[in-house]
Amino acid sequence: MSDSGYRKPDPVSQPDYLYEPYRATVRRAPRQPLVLHPETLSERTGPVFGPADVSGNCGDLTRQHSGEPLGERIIVTGRVVDDRGRSVPKTLIEIWQANAAGRYFHNKDDHRAPLDPNFTGGGRVLTDANGCYRFVTVKPGAYPWHNHDNAWRPAHIHFSLFGPAFATRLITQMYFPGDPLFAFDPIFQSIRDENARQRLIARFDLGATEAEWALGYRFDIVLRGRDATPFED
Repeated sequence: MSDSGYRKPDPVSQPDYLYEPYRATVRRAPRQPLVLHPETLSERTGPVFGPADVSGNCGDLTRQHSGEPLGERIIVTGRVVDDRGRSVPKTLIEIWQANAAGRYFHNKDDHRAPLDPNFTGGGRVLTDANGCYRFVTVKPGAYPWHNHDNAWRPAHIHFSLFGPAFATRLITQMYFPGDPLFAFDPIFQSIRDENARQRLIARFDLGATEAEWALGYRFDIVLRGRDATPFED
C-alpha cells in the first residue's frame, strides 16, 4: 500500500466504532479518545509478504483438495488502487469465507449446516503490476448468528490486505448484489453513508465469467480518500 495507508480514513465512509444494533461493538468500542502513537521505521517497512508466501492453488479455493467442493463456482476479480486511482502492486490479499451451506471450516462454528471436506474457505494472492487480483471459489451461503432474534448474515467474503508492513493491514467484506438480507444486517448498516455501503457490493462481470464454468464478479478496493472502501477497525 502507499503512504496514504497511514492517514485517517474519511469517517463518513467507515463504520462507526459503536453501533448499538451490532451488539459486539457495545463491548469492544473504545470508551476514551484514541491515543495515536507515531510509527517507527520498523513498523513502516516490515515485516512484508512476497511471492514466497503464495504458491500452488492458493488463489483457487476449488482445487485445494482431492475433490471439487459443492456449490456455485464463482470468479472474484478486481483491482487495488490508492486514493488517487494509482495501482497498488504486490499487495498480499487473503480471503476467508463460509462454504456454500453457510458454514465456516472452524471449530467454533456450530451452525447446523454441513461441512464440505473439499472446501476449507481460505486463499491468498498477490496483486500484479496493475494492482489486479483473481480468486476462484464457491459462492458462500448466508448463515445465522446470535446478534438478535432470527439474525442472518448476508452472503459475504472476508478480505484482508497487507501492504509494506503489518501496520498497514486492512480488513473488509465483499457482498453480492441483490441480497435480501442487507436491510436486516447491522454490520452492513453500521456504515452510515449509502454510497459507501454500495462500495462493498461486488458487481456481476460477464467479462470475468467463464462459459460453462463459473460466473464472474468484480470487486475493486480503494484504500483511502472520499471513495475509500469501508474497512473494519
